[in-house]
Amino acid sequence: MKTFMYTIFAIVLLLSSCKQIEPPKPYLSMETPVAKKSPKELTFHKDTRIDNYFWMRLSDEQKNADTPDAQTQDVLDYLNAENDYLNKAMEHTDSFQDKLYNEIVARIKEDDQSVPVSDNGYSYYMKFEKGGDYALYCRKKLENGAKEEIMLNGPKMAKGHAYYGFGSRSVSTDNKLLAFGIDTVSRRQYTIYFKNLETGELLSDKLSNTAGSAAWANDGKTVFYTIKDPQTLRQNKIVRHVIGTNQSEDVVVYEEKDDTFRCFVGKTKSDAYLVIASFQTLSTEFRVLDANTPNGEWRVIQPREKNLEYSIDHYGDHFYIRTNLNAKNFKLVKTPVNKPEKEHWIDVLPHRDDVYFQGMDLFKNFLVAEERKNGLRTIRIMKWDGTDDYYIDFNDPAYFASTTSNLDFDTDYLRYSYSSLTTPNSTYEYNMTTKKQEILKQEEVVDTTFAIENYTSERLYATAKDGTKIPVSVVYKKGIQKNGKNPLLLYAYGSYGNNTEPTFNSTRLSLLDRGFVYAIAHIRGGQEMGRDWYESGKLLKKKNTFTDFIDVGQFLIDEKFTSNNHLYAYGGSAGGLLMGAILNMAPDMWNGVVAAVPFVDVVSTMLDETIPLTTFEFDEWGNPKNKMYYDYMISYSPYDNVEAKDYPNILVITGYWDSQVQYWEPAKWVAKLRELKTDNNLLIMDCNMETGHGGASGRFERYKSLALTYAFLFDLEGIIE
Repeated sequence: MKTFMYTIFAIVLLLSSCKQIEPPKPYLSMETPVAKKSPKELTFHKDTRIDNYFWMRLSDEQKNADTPDAQTQDVLDYLNAENDYLNKAMEHTDSFQDKLYNEIVARIKEDDQSVPVSDNGYSYYMKFEKGGDYALYCRKKLENGAKEEIMLNGPKMAKGHAYYGFGSRSVSTDNKLLAFGIDTVSRRQYTIYFKNLETGELLSDKLSNTAGSAAWANDGKTVFYTIKDPQTLRQNKIVRHVIGTNQSEDVVVYEEKDDTFRCFVGKTKSDAYLVIASFQTLSTEFRVLDANTPNGEWRVIQPREKNLEYSIDHYGDHFYIRTNLNAKNFKLVKTPVNKPEKEHWIDVLPHRDDVYFQGMDLFKNFLVAEERKNGLRTIRIMKWDGTDDYYIDFNDPAYFASTTSNLDFDTDYLRYSYSSLTTPNSTYEYNMTTKKQEILKQEEVVDTTFAIENYTSERLYATAKDGTKIPVSVVYKKGIQKNGKNPLLLYAYGSYGNNTEPTFNSTRLSLLDRGFVYAIAHIRGGQEMGRDWYESGKLLKKKNTFTDFIDVGQFLIDEKFTSNNHLYAYGGSAGGLLMGAILNMAPDMWNGVVAAVPFVDVVSTMLDETIPLTTFEFDEWGNPKNKMYYDYMISYSPYDNVEAKDYPNILVITGYWDSQVQYWEPAKWVAKLRELKTDNNLLIMDCNMETGHGGASGRFERYKSLALTYAFLFDLEGIIE
């Protein structure tokens, strides 16, 4: 009887934490935006599609023109009309959005600082001051009484800019100069600047249209950087720059002429070699140069081959190479620095069918391997002399663990980060000899009501239609009853082999504390369960990604976590493609769907090689110039499969300056949905006219979009505070 009374009390407490009413629908009396129709015939493989909204596409020249032409003005008018409609349709939630925003940012420690990382005689860290939306990037000498040096003052630099994005930061080997990238448009086209850290002087050197990072040669005056094709934004050239000279004098040391590849430049952990990597989805190629001879000749490690992937690091007389050579789940090999080709590769960690080798960290006495077993990351520590080999223990049912910021070779201490759905991100220092560890920092949740023990996480498995077991990570507040009445937000990505890790996010507490269940579907297309998991969710098997997500949704309904009337879906970018696909395939499963920067016009985009990022995506989606891929892609492309039928409530989020998924894809999709859908459900689009793919650049500003997203979900549930 006592247990029953506690259960009743828990339910009452949970339900009283938020007020629920019948969801208002003010948009029903509003006039929806109507995009003009200008039919354009698109014919390929003797198949003709009519695109009524093709006109929404603008060139960069049109977007950047001082005075908009007629087409640009039409596009701006439509986007502004959608934003106006959004504001009016959600106006009744304005105060709630403000509350959510303030609630979210209030959990974030304002005067925060990262764990310092030591490198070459200095300790580096970033910190935020109260009220600051941008970080200060700092360092101190590793000596007693050293004074703090502010290398970059983010708040001061970003002042007056609607968008201000920092790229990478790198310090010359003599510790005197800082190279840093800045993007003020949100197109991921960075300008690299240089600062004298001894005098505070900003040098006259300025490198435009770059990928945002620079790698220093060991002479302290030569840097290598990547530039982009100005139209496609493909990273296609590696350039050498000498401090004190004009960019026009820079020398191209490598040009990637295969338009399905892109390239970048970096440095080995040992600082002995500069590295150029050329890569596509299924093939890589690395070149190295002695970092002491910046004008020397680059040499290839292993010439590129179809389906051969590898990455390198250096230690002593060997290169250590992570590769899929005869190893679908990857393995670790080593090769002498003077014989780097694959014929000389010797196994260090052989291939295993049940373990995915994710990466490694090299130390003087230890090899640390990051492996994935049963869908979860593990950290394995091995002594080079073979006297010890063990895994660090983790206890949560679903978690994320990864090595981090291990720049020193000659140490027994390993830095790693750990998080779970209930545990805030934590940085540990682990003694690999004694096996003792110390927590250096745990993300502080500035909320007196927060406690890890108030929440429960589970690791479950849904059965896909073909019998495959799909991992599902779930978190909810204790007291939730599995009665089919809980609102549930289901998230997934499922592309490019990217893994969706079950990590903590303090913003999610606004959902959990109001009775939402949050779930991650680890669907095929990622690599959570090994390389086969990725191969089974791409190209001509891409639909597995979509059906897995639907099957997970049904599983959560069957398990009484929720019901169709309370089930919501969220995904962004390629995950936005997922949202578009499941809306067409199973529209009645969801009460609401949020699609952020969604890749929805798949066929038209992949047929146009002038659009940024298209050519090296062929191994992910297929090249539609091949009819087999064209037919398959058009069978699931969200834009091409919009029909005259009922759809659930939908929120679409995009950015006018997006270089990854151009704004016109979601804009066209919304216009077509408005034209054809037969329901009275809410359809709104938030187009941020000042940002791109990643949203706002400021630390707190980005949460305004999240507050809108949460208000959209809560409004559909009738939760008003």
